[in-house]
Amino acid sequence: MLRLTQRSYAEAVEKLILDDADLAQIVHRHGAPKLLSRPTGFATLVYIIFEQQVSLASAKATFDKVSLLLPEFREENYLALSDVALRSAGVSRQKIRYTRLVAEAIIAGDLPIQTLGRRDDAEVRELLTAVTGIGNWTADVYLMLALRRPDLWPVGDLALVKAAVAVKQISEKPDPGWLESLGERYRPYRSVATGIFWRHYLHS
Repeated sequence: MLRLTQRSYAEAVEKLILDDADLAQIVHRHGAPKLLSRPTGFATLVYIIFEQQVSLASAKATFDKVSLLLPEFREENYLALSDVALRSAGVSRQKIRYTRLVAEAIIAGDLPIQTLGRRDDAEVRELLTAVTGIGNWTADVYLMLALRRPDLWPVGDLALVKAAVAVKQISEKPDPGWLESLGERYRPYRSVATGIFWRHYLHS
């Protein structure tokens, strides 16, 4: 499966800014975004679930506190933690349930996380979203950050939506299909375009 490297990412940025003046302006103003990457595996999936509907700073704080409770961030160790311990680290009851279900699915073999890198995007998304608590947004972010797939367009990502609306100067609430249509122009590097829009969002 295609996996972005530092070189291919930089080449994709150059192609995108040549084709889209708005993206070029973001890069000119704030610099080219770095290739975002996280390790594959259970810990990253937990981290992304922690990021659902909260700020990045809050999710990182929670993840760091949970990490301190574990000798190693593995499924069995995580399941051994009590709900009280996880709650004290800042994990909501709902996310405790979701992350435990992920750990159980990996242990049971229902979510073969070590082989996801050898599967195409659609199959990875299907396997991930079969687990309660993992929706399309979480699957897309895992595909982008852990598997470094080049052509993800997470339409449910609030930062992407806000940045695209601002950059493209949409004065009214856009039609639900607008963001999907916008993403079509950035194929096959929608993940890279997402990174550029995120760059705008973080500096706005």
